[in-house]
Amino acid sequence: MTSARRILIDAESTPFYHIINRCVRRAFLCGEDKLTGKSYEHRRGWIVDKVKALSAIFCIDVCAYAVMNNHYHLVLKIDTDKAKSLSNRQVISRWCKVTKGHDVATKYMNGETLIEGERLLLDGLLAEWHERLSSISCD
Repeated sequence: MTSARRILIDAESTPFYHIINRCVRRAFLCGEDKLTGKSYEHRRGWIVDKVKALSAIFCIDVCAYAVMNNHYHLVLKIDTDKAKSLSNRQVISRWCKVTKGHDVATKYMNGETLIEGERLLLDGLLAEWHERLSSISCD
């Protein structure tokens, strides 16, 4: 049985990982379906653009990639030094580029005063978001 990525990945042992994601049941990611003649080649650019955009947000560098007809490969490097150097504002800014964020984070970014409960909530959110910004795991 396979193991979850959060168990397999240890950036302290090695920061480099080879990731593969593939389509199943004759689905096409890119290229041309010889059976139907339909082209999915336009998706290749979408995938490359999305990988570049996400690598600018997350503290994970893309060392190499290959986009094939029904799968893609990524060689990733977890940049723990970059992750450690992020300020609270940078963490919130980056996280809000891929999610809705949280009202307390918005309040903090706007310079509004937080009450004790909001400060505790924000500290917990920041710890979680900070960890996720340098995680390959889906968890």
